[in-house]
Amino acid sequence: VQLQASGGGLVQAGGSLRLSCAAAGSTLSRNTMGWFRQAPGKEREFVAAISWTGGRTYYADSVKGRFTISRDNAKNTVYLQMNSLKPEDTAVYYCAARINVISTSPYDYPHWGQGTLVTVSS
Repeated sequence: VQLQASGGGLVQAGGSLRLSCAAAGSTLSRNTMGWFRQAPGKEREFVAAISWTGGRTYYADSVKGRFTISRDNAKNTVYLQMNSLKPEDTAVYYCAARINVISTSPYDYPHWGQGTLVTVSS
């Protein structure tokens, strides 16, 4: 599965962004999808995940209530709607795919996109 993330940019604190993750030349069906992020000098951390049917979602506590993960299997695309952004949300955001149940560990995801930078100014 080849993934391509997009939608990052510079936004002021309190603003919103929507990230997209599209599959190139393959399908996202049957894949659990996850979003992770990595800030400078920090390890990659889990943000959100969604089951392949879209029926189950899971969020990191730090983004719960502010971010929403969704997917459109017909478009082979997964989204991350980010609202009420904070400076501490600044990071490179990655989408990832795996065949199996939702996991919060990046080591459980064999397929990764290239990342998109989100910068939140105070």
